[in-house]
Amino acid sequence: MPRKKIPTTVYLTPEQAEALRSLHDRTKVPVAEYVREGIDLVLERHADVLPGQVAIPGLEEPARRRSR
Repeated sequence: MPRKKIPTTVYLTPEQAEALRSLHDRTKVPVAEYVREGIDLVLERHADVLPGQVAIPGLEEPARRRSR
């Protein structure tokens, strides 16, 4: 069952928007999926400063669950 998604607004530069549109045109992956993937990468990179982030043995990381 898909997880509930919370709507938000993200402001991109024209260059970022064009690059994401081009990526979408070539891969047919929704732009929103790339934005979520980017957020996952930032959160993973800065996990050491997030409060209460404890790895639970046996559970996969969100960024690693997704097949490509």
